[in-house]
Amino acid sequence: MSGVLQGSWGIGFALSSLIWGLLVGYIGWRGMLWIGVLPALSVFYVRRYVNEPEVWVENRRLQRTQNREVHVPLLSIFKRGLVYNTLTACWWMASNFILYYSLTALFVPHLQKDLNLSPTLAFWPILFFNLIGFVAMGFWGWTGDRLGRRWSMIIPAAIAVPIAPLYLLTADFSWIFLGYVLQGAFGGAIYSQLPSYLSERFPTEVRATASAFCYHQGAIFGGLVPLVLTFLAEYYQVGLVIPMLIGTVAAAVSVVISLLISPETKGKVLVAELQVA
Repeated sequence: MSGVLQGSWGIGFALSSLIWGLLVGYIGWRGMLWIGVLPALSVFYVRRYVNEPEVWVENRRLQRTQNREVHVPLLSIFKRGLVYNTLTACWWMASNFILYYSLTALFVPHLQKDLNLSPTLAFWPILFFNLIGFVAMGFWGWTGDRLGRRWSMIIPAAIAVPIAPLYLLTADFSWIFLGYVLQGAFGGAIYSQLPSYLSERFPTEVRATASAFCYHQGAIFGGLVPLVLTFLAEYYQVGLVIPMLIGTVAAAVSVVISLLISPETKGKVLVAELQVA
């Protein structure tokens, strides 16, 4: 379920690439942003019909009845016993974001500016990268229930390294298309365990806080990727390909290392009992 959930990100990305390929010439980037606002309306459905997890509800009840409420969970995740887990989770998430944006953020500018491809042609590899990523994340999620959470991410991250040159170091559109779509099954699909692995790494009292903090500090590093890679391309006059290749390889290796020194959580049962309070 974690893989299907996280893979749905790829469905959204695929739909956005389809809309971009068909409509960007008519509505521009401002119109694209307005369309991007529409899915936010789903928050009303979630608020009304999605229930709170039973484990969390029971944990909150125990905190109140035993007068052991965790008032500042953000500080608690840096206390002894949790700080190593928090820091390695932050490293892992930062590596994930850097890898993802190294794969995606500048790929379209590369196709259009470096290779002079039209938006109609350039959107095809983006579309199939994300469609394949959706299927692959379901597969790697299935793998996570058998080989373990870490290995279902370590394996595709390692395979992503030799795939990167296939589509970056060529001007042949056939190789670009095939290589990038293949990358969708590996480098673009290492995120299948984000919901399950982040949830299983932290006690119930601080689970939401820890997951949000580790995830979004990683997003900060991901947000810097387009700026850093563009700066390197301009400063060294090497184009976008070499910075993208370096970012992809370095981030994939970083994902592998961060997971090798992190705990395995396969089979862990989430409980309501107080562990931090």
